Amino acid sequence: MMIRTILGAALLSLAAPLLAQTAQVRPISGTRLDVVAAGQVTREPDIVLINAGISTQAPTATEAIRANATKMETLRAALRRAGIADRDIQTSAVQLNAQYRHSRETVPEFLGYRAGHTLMVRFRDAANAGRILDALVTAGANEINGPTFQVSSADAALDEARTRALAVARARAELYARPLGMRVARILAISEAGHVFHGGIAAGYGESRASADTNIVLGEQALGVSLTVSFELE
Repeated sequence: MMIRTILGAALLSLAAPLLAQTAQVRPISGTRLDVVAAGQVTREPDIVLINAGISTQAPTATEAIRANATKMETLRAALRRAGIADRDIQTSAVQLNAQYRHSRETVPEFLGYRAGHTLMVRFRDAANAGRILDALVTAGANEINGPTFQVSSADAALDEARTRALAVARARAELYARPLGMRVARILAISEAGHVFHGGIAAGYGESRASADTNIVLGEQALGVSLTVSFELE
């Protein structure tokens, strides 16, 4: 009997905090207002992503692959000399295709094989991205595409955007409350719909020769957050 009494007292002592927490949740006595608000900040990108590669044509598939591999090693060596770490170089595509010359009058003429290897290169020194691109072209890169921009401190920027979005939501709730003769009593819930990135403007590249002094324009990148905030008005 004493064991049951002690056990019952222990269970009540564990349940007491839970009961107290439940009792603290106060029901809505006023009017619920749901507000959607966005917050946005801008940052200058400090990371640039470029796809750079080499395509090589030869009579046989083996010759095309071997020749392309030799040229790619020269390209990777140029990247290392430019200060690009191995962790910032990643293969994004490898291709091997038969090449034909098509004509309406004759059967397609076989020309050989084209081998291609493309690297995704991350430039952490964004200010020198143009100089590195020129080095890639000098090393034999004949396919360059991009750039794509990133902000390394995106998490901190998004936190600032969240703070702005919450302030906008609060101001909007107060705007609705005033004509109704009410006030914002409390926040009931906050839901984040997601975040967005809007890139800046920069020079683009196709399958062509870069200039002697390539210029990458970083511009600004906008980072934004959208929130749905539920308020109680009374």
